[in-house]
Amino acid sequence: QVQLVESGGGSVQAGGSLTLSCAASGYTYRRGLMGWFRQAPGKEREGVAAIYTGTGSTYYADSVKGRFTISRESARNTLYLQMNSLKPEDTAMYYCAASSWGGGPLVAGTYNYWGQGTQVTVSS
Repeated sequence: QVQLVESGGGSVQAGGSLTLSCAASGYTYRRGLMGWFRQAPGKEREGVAAIYTGTGSTYYADSVKGRFTISRESARNTLYLQMNSLKPEDTAMYYCAASSWGGGPLVAGTYNYWGQGTQVTVSS
């Protein structure tokens, strides 16, 4: 059984940084796909960043390119999202996700495992 547990959210001022972590248990796909999504109140869930665990290929939403970095530590089976130069519009609940079959890296429907989310709030 796959379980994803996020941590690291919080409140920060614009321009600040946060690092989100996702501890993944039971997810053992060598060629898997993991990602970060976010959802702000009243908005649809959007893909932020994704990584293929086998190749290390990464994908980012245009809105976060150059500011966010996704990485994975295979030994700890942990996914990270380093977020720099945060903006108020980055405020959202952030979710970790994992896929059994791959597909569009930033498409929510690609993923069949989800964490409970961690809140990120950026104040101006």
